[in-house]
Amino acid sequence: MAGATFTVSDTGTRGALFDTLIVPPHQAAILGVGAAVRRPAVVQDGDEEYIGVRELVHLSLSYDHRLVDGADAARYLTTVKKIVEAAAFEDIR
Repeated sequence: MAGATFTVSDTGTRGALFDTLIVPPHQAAILGVGAAVRRPAVVQDGDEEYIGVRELVHLSLSYDHRLVDGADAARYLTTVKKIVEAAAFEDIR
């Protein structure tokens, strides 16, 4: 592949929970996807909160700060998180 500006690295397929990723040369950013693991988590149902077992995945984003502002990177990662949590994949544009 040539001409890419963004990479996704699925280190979770090898069992890693998360990784410290280095942005490849000539790219702007890399998103790391860790292994999906079952963990206890706080679940909100309306105004109620309880502990439930959920599949959790760590996402890590490394980016070239000369090209990407930190606030933009945080908004991007927050948007990805919301889409994954809501399983709203039809919202991806």
